[in-house]
Amino acid sequence: MLTNLYNWTLRMADHPRALWVLALVSFAESSVFPIPPDVLMIPMILARPSRAWLIATVALVASVLGGVLGYAIGAFAFDQIGQPILASLGKADAMSEFNSRFNDFGFWAVLGAGITPFPFKVITIMSGWTGMPLATFVGTAIIARGIRFFLVAALLWKFGAPIRDFIERRLGLMTTLFLILLFGGFLLVRYL
Repeated sequence: MLTNLYNWTLRMADHPRALWVLALVSFAESSVFPIPPDVLMIPMILARPSRAWLIATVALVASVLGGVLGYAIGAFAFDQIGQPILASLGKADAMSEFNSRFNDFGFWAVLGAGITPFPFKVITIMSGWTGMPLATFVGTAIIARGIRFFLVAALLWKFGAPIRDFIERRLGLMTTLFLILLFGGFLLVRYL
């Protein structure tokens, strides 16, 4: 089923309403959909490099709005479903401690998930569940998704089809390594 969904998403890149499909996929991917918008963005930008920035902007706006939906799912569905389960297991106190720790590093969690291949929907829902301030979440989501989508657009605009393999296979790894080094640098400065 996932293969069929992936193939459908890829076919939509040639559709006359591809920008609308991209907006729908970007929105849904931030809260429930398993296929990342890059699957649509890459062939769309390769087909029309002059629209790279428009394509990245559509993906960014729709993804952040979808992230707000994921945040709402975490914020509102948790009270009805998750909290009673944890309370019945005697884990309500552990939940408070987790919420505090997650929110201490929430900026980094949202930034990391928004840029890397880590499923962004997990972080959007957790951000609402832990009560991360909505402004912090939205601001960080804009930064993270902007970096991701505009970096893909810039690489494809500048280098075209030859960079496609790098983006599909290695960009997530390179970004993850960059974030680890950046976070490590902040920790090093903090404790020295």
